[in-house]
Amino acid sequence: MASTAILDIDGTLVDTNYHHALAWFWAFRQQGVVLPIWKIHRSIGMGGDQLVPALTSDTFEAEHGEAARAAEKTLYMNLIRDVEPMRDARELLEDLKRQGSTIVLASSAKADEVDHYLDLLDVRELADDWTSSADVEGTKPEPDLVEAAKDKAGDGDAVMLGDTPWDIEAAKKAKVPTVAVMTGGFSRAELEDAGAVAVFESLSELRADLQDTPLGG
Repeated sequence: MASTAILDIDGTLVDTNYHHALAWFWAFRQQGVVLPIWKIHRSIGMGGDQLVPALTSDTFEAEHGEAARAAEKTLYMNLIRDVEPMRDARELLEDLKRQGSTIVLASSAKADEVDHYLDLLDVRELADDWTSSADVEGTKPEPDLVEAAKDKAGDGDAVMLGDTPWDIEAAKKAKVPTVAVMTGGFSRAELEDAGAVAVFESLSELRADLQDTPLGG
């Protein structure tokens, strides 16, 4: 068993990926660019500084990137009250705590978003620590977020739980294996191809087999 469980929040513990895709759609439209929402979804999980040029161009990033990110933040905060926890999210943390894991929740969101999720999940007393945008310089797929979570946990082996190829890539760069769930809208094949050591359809399915994964076994 790895001593530290690094748990991604957005799309893994809380059902936010499609809310973010809609917010980005409106944010880009405000800047005069209309993108297919399915295409935006393919980049959800990247940090905003990576997502904007990936979906547009370096020129758009230079001219409109900051405005697009600011708009997405405002638009998403109008949707955040409709976000729900993934089924069995809190119960998974209880399982991990019961087996003695150090739990660090990993997010590069602003502190107010992270605080909302901590309250929504009711996990402040279960998580040993958590990250926010203040802890990272480079966002996913760069490894800064995973490295920050490892630093907060201290010594010991770590395993990441995530829902996107970008989570897996960031963890791989930090030399951390990833168990993945399909709750972010990416397929089993995509997550396996990205390098996940195990893929589950849901947190409930993961809980049922937890002891046979690097998070519990």
